[in-house]
Amino acid sequence: MNFVFISPNFPTIYSHFVKSLTERGVRVLGIGDAPYNELNDELKTHLCEYCRVTNLANIEWMKNTLDYLEGKYGQLDYVESNNEFWLMNDSVLREYKRVPNGFYPSEMEKIKYKSKMKEYFIKAGVKVARYTLVNSLEECEKFIESVGYPTFAKPDNGVGAGGTYKINNKDDLIHFFNSKSNVPYIMEEYINGEITTFDGVCDDESNVVLSFNEIFPIPVAEVVNQDVDDYYYANMEMSDNLRKLGEAVIKSFGVRKRCFHIEFFRLKEDKPGLGKKDDILGLEVNMRSPGGNTPDLLSIALNDSYYDVYADTIVYNETNVDLNKEHFISISVSRKNRFSYVHSLDEIYSSFKDNIIQHGYYDKAIADAMGDEFFFGRFKQVDDALNFQKFVMEKK
Repeated sequence: MNFVFISPNFPTIYSHFVKSLTERGVRVLGIGDAPYNELNDELKTHLCEYCRVTNLANIEWMKNTLDYLEGKYGQLDYVESNNEFWLMNDSVLREYKRVPNGFYPSEMEKIKYKSKMKEYFIKAGVKVARYTLVNSLEECEKFIESVGYPTFAKPDNGVGAGGTYKINNKDDLIHFFNSKSNVPYIMEEYINGEITTFDGVCDDESNVVLSFNEIFPIPVAEVVNQDVDDYYYANMEMSDNLRKLGEAVIKSFGVRKRCFHIEFFRLKEDKPGLGKKDDILGLEVNMRSPGGNTPDLLSIALNDSYYDVYADTIVYNETNVDLNKEHFISISVSRKNRFSYVHSLDEIYSSFKDNIIQHGYYDKAIADAMGDEFFFGRFKQVDDALNFQKFVMEKK
C-alpha cells in the first residue's frame, strides 16, 4: 500500500501518523515544503521517501511529484494531509491519479462550504441555525428582521476563526460590510451555546471505529478576536444523544476511512424556533483530524495511541487497540506570552506533577488560535481538570 502524506512535518506531531502507518506495512511517501534536514527523526526514520516542493499550492508541481512517485512505487492508494488548509488540493491530486480512497473535487463543497454542510446535518436529523448568504446590506437587514440581533458572520469557505464577526447592531453590520474581505460570507442567527464535538475515526462503510467528545467552553472566535486564553478538554464518554447524532452525521456525509471533527452547539438557554436548553445543533464539519496538537490530547484520553487506531483502520478496516481500558479526561490549557500569570512553570509542575503529560509551545502559525504555551493534563474527574485549568490560567 502506497500512502502519500502531504506536509507530514506540520504540525510536528503528524510524524506519529507516519510511524503508525509504517509499522503496519504501509509505504509512506512524503511531500512537504521543509528541507529534509528540518524533518524530525521520526519522519526521517519512517518515511520511505520524502520529496521537497517549496510551494505546496503549485498543483502542477505537485502533480509532477505524484507522477514521479507512481512511476517508482506503483499505484498510489492514499493522498492525505489531514490538514484543513490542503483538503481541496488533496482532492484534486486524488482525482488526477485516480486514487481510490478519499473525496474528489466534486464532493468537496459539502465539506468545505458551511452553507452546504447544513443540508447534510439536516439529512442526519440535526437542527441547524438559520442563515443567509451575504450578498447585500439590504438582504442581511431583511434576514436580521426575521432572526433578530445578534448575528454571526464568517467566510462560507473558511479555516478557523479568521475573518469572523459578531454583529450586535446596525453599526456593527455596516462595519462588517466595510471591512470584510472579498470572499463569500454566510450570516447565521447567533447561538448562545457551548461548542461540543464528535471526533474520531471511521471505517470504509462510515461506521465509527473510535470516538471522542471535546468540550470548548471558550469558542475559538473569542480566543482570536477577544485575545483570551484557551482551554478545552476531551473525553471518550458522551451522551447517547450526541453519539447517535454524530454517527448519523458521519453516515450523511459519506465519510470513509478518515479522521473527523464534527462541531455542534449545546444550547445554554432555550432558543425559540430551534430548541430547548441542552439541545444539540449542528455547527460545521471538518473531515480531518482536529487541529494543532489535539491528536496527542485524544491519545491521552484514550490511554493509548489515536494514531495507531487510524493506521489500523486504514490497513485492516478495524482496530486492534483495546478501546475498553481505563479512559481519562484530558485537558489542554494555554497561556499567551504577553500576559503575566500568578503561577510559574515550577509551581505548576510542583502542584500537578502526576497529571501533566505534555508541556510545550505552539508553532507561530497556529498561536493566534491556540495560544503560545500549552499544558496537557490527565485527570479522572472533570472538576479536577478544571481546577488545573484555573491554576494555570490565573493572571496577576
